[in-house]
Amino acid sequence: MAGIERHWQKLTPVSLLLLPLGVLFGVLAALRRAMYRRRLLPSHRLSVPVIVVGNITVGGTGKTPLVIWLAGELKQAGYRPGIVTRGYRGQSRRWPLAVTPDTSPVAAGDEAVLLAQRSGCPVMAGPDRVAAAQRLVAQGCNAIVSDDGLQHYRLQRDLEIAVIDGMRRFGNGLCLPAGPLREPVSRLREVDWRVTNGEPQGGEIGMRLVPTAIYRLDAPDRQAEAGDFDFGAVHAVAGIGNPGRFFDSLRVLGLKIRPHAFPDHHAYRAADLEFGDHHPVLMTEKDAVKCRRFAQPHHWVVAVAAEPEARLATAIRERLKEIQRG
Repeated sequence: MAGIERHWQKLTPVSLLLLPLGVLFGVLAALRRAMYRRRLLPSHRLSVPVIVVGNITVGGTGKTPLVIWLAGELKQAGYRPGIVTRGYRGQSRRWPLAVTPDTSPVAAGDEAVLLAQRSGCPVMAGPDRVAAAQRLVAQGCNAIVSDDGLQHYRLQRDLEIAVIDGMRRFGNGLCLPAGPLREPVSRLREVDWRVTNGEPQGGEIGMRLVPTAIYRLDAPDRQAEAGDFDFGAVHAVAGIGNPGRFFDSLRVLGLKIRPHAFPDHHAYRAADLEFGDHHPVLMTEKDAVKCRRFAQPHHWVVAVAAEPEARLATAIRERLKEIQRG
């Protein structure tokens, strides 16, 4: 954790110094939400159900795997879901952008490409989520999943899922820049479900991220088991919101690792994966999206899947039936 983020997990002189700005940010966030709810700011409702998956904290919570899981559940329920995402750090000159598994992460952003690769659903990226969602509906999607859209109130939603980091929770409980919160914790009282990546607390639904495969970056059909790397330390790289969670998951698998943390959404270069030896380098799927163009035989990807409690799928299906009945 670098820079100001070091002060977000507890009260420090720096976070207290920034407290007035945090209070102002929280007030403005609540005021903005109230203006949308009272229709003082325009919002748009689609003709199909919209499910938002997001969080109130900055940094990784396991949201992207849950979006992929949700898309799969919707398909099993008979829907034709589409996913809208911000396309964070994407440099496309035209938005919204239809994202495919082969789209450049430079154009669309790493998370958008990962969603296209893993979900098997149409993915549309762009800062204007309303326009992106409307494009998906025009293409035949009859349910929309909005990735990281909890604070994007221009797009009206039918259901909201807030993902919580079970380890870091809400840090020092302060809003940006004094703490990690995008909105006050009280916002969670208004969402439909709170899903915790880790040990849930009262009223929350538990979720875990389960490793499903380890495959070679340059040859995805070549797979390995964790025991295949027990000959010594391996390099582990992670440019995600919470690198420590990835490193801990590898240790749980019994691997001895040399961790290398990078900033979230890091733009990898080949040199970033050169450590002066040819020991295996293990990375997340989000990292792999940006490293495939310079993949080497000793680069490996650890795939994970979200496994929330079974009652979440049941609850979502029941609520969607209620929406269909009007």
